[in-house]
Amino acid sequence: MLRFLLRRFLGAIVIVLLISAITFFLFFALPSEPALMSCGKNCTPDALAVINKNLGLDEPVPVQYWHYMTGIFTGRDFSVGHCPAPCLGYSFSNQQPVWDTIVDRFPTTLSIALGGAVVFLVVGVGIGMIAAAFRGTWIDKFFSSLSLIGNSLQIYFVGVVALAVFVSGLHWFDNPAYYPITEDPVKWFTGIIIPWLVLSIIFIANYSRMTRSQMIEQLAEDHVRTARAKGLGRRTVFFRYAWRGALTPIVTLFGIDLGSLFGGAIVTEFTFSLHGLGRLAVSSVSETDLPTLMAVMLVACTAIVVANIVVDAAYAVIDPRVRLG
Repeated sequence: MLRFLLRRFLGAIVIVLLISAITFFLFFALPSEPALMSCGKNCTPDALAVINKNLGLDEPVPVQYWHYMTGIFTGRDFSVGHCPAPCLGYSFSNQQPVWDTIVDRFPTTLSIALGGAVVFLVVGVGIGMIAAAFRGTWIDKFFSSLSLIGNSLQIYFVGVVALAVFVSGLHWFDNPAYYPITEDPVKWFTGIIIPWLVLSIIFIANYSRMTRSQMIEQLAEDHVRTARAKGLGRRTVFFRYAWRGALTPIVTLFGIDLGSLFGGAIVTEFTFSLHGLGRLAVSSVSETDLPTLMAVMLVACTAIVVANIVVDAAYAVIDPRVRLG
């Protein structure tokens, strides 16, 4: 297990470096001048040269990439001052440290991702298991129809309807907003519960359909039929044998989805005006803000590769047939 995790960790480092390098070099392939954003309307060549020097843009692109990556671990010196580790540079648009912006935005994204993940995993898997247990009955058809409807909906539509019904109509909740959980847990929960429910609708449909199909497949396996032939109860066969075997693809999908959500639930954040990493990524693209875009990309990429490592390591616990070499 240790050797496996070490290999996966080294591979993850390579993947993160490749993605960061591709993002960095593609940025400079764009026909734009980042320093112009800070120069203003009455920009002169001398002022532009000063800004390029202050932002570290006066060096070759490979040198800039090297300084950027080493600055994450050792800090970096700019003309405007020293940027301590972890240094992600200064924003081209507002000249603020990018690390401070990430720290400020990440709790919002973390709250959306974890809360939404709990809702869609528990509800989606639960619905799928119920549908599989009552396969062919009206219960199965009912939940299958709900999953099909849910998979056809879009977050921006459901979000507007949820705001109109639960906020403006019934007045059950205030407008969604993020409040630090350390300051007021109740306001944190009530301010983010609608985004959780709206975000989870699409995922619930996917997880319920996958769980149902996997459970039906597992219930037809030889080892499950053997367990039934031995006289084991239906509940024991269902949970101990079929459910455990069906978990592997579900955990795989969950790891990918959770890692992606840590990079920002872009549509959800825009729908409810929540300032998370997804909204920050979109604004950094529109403003041609490389340091901010790189920071969000690194956070999202790291979250995805770490989630995949955890999922791969969990296979040995979930399914005894899996052996990690």
